[in-house]
Amino acid sequence: MLPKNYQHILAFVFAVHEINNNPELLPNITLGFRITDNYYFGRMTYATTLQLLSERGRWAPNYRCGTQEQLWAIVGGLNSETSIQMSKITDIYKLPQLSYGSFDPALSDKTQFPFFYRMVPNEESQYKGIIQLLLHFQWKWIGLVAPGDDSGETFVQSMMVQLTEHGICAAFTQWISVTFTRTEKRLSVQMEKINSSFSEGKVNVIIVNGDLRILVWLSVWLDVFYQGKKGGYTGKVWVMTAQWDFTAVNSQSVWFLRPFHGALSFTIHANEVPGFRDFLETLDPQHPNGDIFLQDFYKGAIEKLHYSYPDFLDVHITWTRLMDLLPGAMFETSMTGQSYSTYSAVHVVAHALDEMYSSRLVQRKLRKRERWKLWSMPQWQLHHLLRTIRFNNSAGDEVSFNENQDWVTGFDIVNCIVFPNESFTRVKVGRMDPHAGMRQAFLIKDDVITWNKGFNQTQPHSVCSERCHSGYRKKEQEGEPVCCYQCIQCPEGMISNQSDAGHCDKCPDEKHPNHKQDQCIPKTIHFLSINDPLGIIFFLSSLGLSLITSLILVTFVKYQDTPIIKANNRDITYILLLSLLLSFLCSLLFIGQPSKVTCLLRQTTFLLVFSVAVSAVLAKTITVILAFEATKPGSKMRKWLRKRVTNSIVLGCSLVQLGVCTVWIARNPPFPELDMYSERREIIIQCHEGSLTMFYCALCYMGFLAMVSFLVAFLARKLPDSFNEAKFISFSMLVFCSVWVCFVPTYMSTKGKSMVAVEIFSILASGAGLLGCIFFPKCYIIILKPNLNSRRHVMSKQS
Repeated sequence: MLPKNYQHILAFVFAVHEINNNPELLPNITLGFRITDNYYFGRMTYATTLQLLSERGRWAPNYRCGTQEQLWAIVGGLNSETSIQMSKITDIYKLPQLSYGSFDPALSDKTQFPFFYRMVPNEESQYKGIIQLLLHFQWKWIGLVAPGDDSGETFVQSMMVQLTEHGICAAFTQWISVTFTRTEKRLSVQMEKINSSFSEGKVNVIIVNGDLRILVWLSVWLDVFYQGKKGGYTGKVWVMTAQWDFTAVNSQSVWFLRPFHGALSFTIHANEVPGFRDFLETLDPQHPNGDIFLQDFYKGAIEKLHYSYPDFLDVHITWTRLMDLLPGAMFETSMTGQSYSTYSAVHVVAHALDEMYSSRLVQRKLRKRERWKLWSMPQWQLHHLLRTIRFNNSAGDEVSFNENQDWVTGFDIVNCIVFPNESFTRVKVGRMDPHAGMRQAFLIKDDVITWNKGFNQTQPHSVCSERCHSGYRKKEQEGEPVCCYQCIQCPEGMISNQSDAGHCDKCPDEKHPNHKQDQCIPKTIHFLSINDPLGIIFFLSSLGLSLITSLILVTFVKYQDTPIIKANNRDITYILLLSLLLSFLCSLLFIGQPSKVTCLLRQTTFLLVFSVAVSAVLAKTITVILAFEATKPGSKMRKWLRKRVTNSIVLGCSLVQLGVCTVWIARNPPFPELDMYSERREIIIQCHEGSLTMFYCALCYMGFLAMVSFLVAFLARKLPDSFNEAKFISFSMLVFCSVWVCFVPTYMSTKGKSMVAVEIFSILASGAGLLGCIFFPKCYIIILKPNLNSRRHVMSKQS
């Protein structure tokens, strides 16, 4: 006799007594019961089932002789194998069978088991609970232990599917076969295999499935294994399934539980049933009142106390005191999950019978027949009521069946604690509740769990490879399970913001990875601001050159009647100075955040102003040549020395550039754009030229005018004037052309504010070159050498 299973019988008897003492449930009708045992033996299962179908004291199924007893339902068996064997007989009679411990998913097939009702949850929900538990504690490298039979194979196959879907790996699968005919040599070989599996250093979590025989055999082996190891009973976290009560060991073997200290077990959900403790206290081993198990249990309990406590001498201990002293591994005064299912199964049958008894059809028949004829009605009429039954038991839990005739309940998660003095307790630490919402279906309290002492009360880890931190991703190793991987840093520009990331993600265009590459942060806005040091330098340079140009212009206006100013076409000089002034000022359009207006005006204004300036330089150069030729005797070039000729050169050359810019703006004008890809950590706000072709056409035209001006000035550089302006124009245009020839490749190879800075520098440098080379010599004579500013000196010839 297994003492722990005795509570199943007591819960069954308590439920029957509770129903018979309830005047509102089956009034004037008394429920009875018969209890049989199959001793975990198939042939005995068939024999005891047939015995239940016979009259009391007879072995004759299908035969009744005037008895008022009627078998309405069978509560059993404890495991799936027994339930399947029983159903082969009960299905013939369409007899309801309510199992309180069978988890096999095959029993949900109503084509094979139409009259089978399960008082425990479907095993599939337990698999999901185990997966949720592993994911909660991030255990990715685990071991499986299962019996070497059909149930174990079903368990392993189902678990492997779930594990694979959630990225969890089984380091080993150990099959345990226990038979009474196994030789000692074969048993030693099996133990050696288990030794090698359990000694796997990185596997700290082992999931165990099996019946009571597997438990007893495994606990014996673990005790032998751990006693031979340094540190004693340490090292693993055992996760038990609800198929069996892992504390149900024989009365002499509580020490078998020591290796399971800190284990987590799924158990059938149970609530505290009012009155059950009081019922237990009413039992009297001296007066068992037909309970044939009570005296055997009492004797075994006394022997257990003598074994556990050698100084214990009181053989006449009271029953109540005995229950308090017994370890939980032998007997618990609160209902276990299987006892709770047994209790609820009896109430299910009673409520169905009560509803049938209260129906109008039965009441009509009872008015015509004797009351006892109710029990002669066929059992199959009870099935419709069982399938639709719904009530709350005395513990407050709703009892009902789903479409597969399974009780819609959940699992409790308990923590097994074994104390050094061999006492034992179980602490409820979690729940799998199918009635709760998605987020509340799995609940567990980490802070109340007591772990195996080998982990020093810290949460155990069970992984093949250490977790990859944020900023890294997993890289699978060839030939290794997916749980064994390397951690490599994310490529530049990508992040991973969670542990054990399978891949790295690219940041949105407007963001970039931080230094750790674990999150995306906004990119900084990048443009040439007036607050930047470079922006300040260009701003001050532009204002300074504009101020110098204005002073020169004022000086030339003040001394406009002097020979040196009149000799070089005063009007063209003013046009050149004004265009240079505007060119210096237009560089300010390139400083600051680009907008639609500034982008539209930047390039076009700069190109137009510089085209006017270069045209004016060209006109001045041509004027020098014409003036020299006109001084020759008999020359006909004098008629070309008119203002409208030079003005026409400036106007004509400028109108061509104006036409190019007009077509450019009309077809595809410049516009502001965000460049998010050139710089990894910056968003460049820049002006897109719109049509690069038109931009480079306008730029080439300005270069063409500059080259023509340079060539003409270069040819006229040696004219024998006392003040030959062509020399200075030639040098200024050399500077101008050099700047813009260097500008093109530099401009195309830079991005962002560097590109803008190159263009501003080119504008200021080329403008300053024209201003300095052409006008500084004249200002030097006007201000510092006024004696040279005379008609005689200007008209004199050099030898």
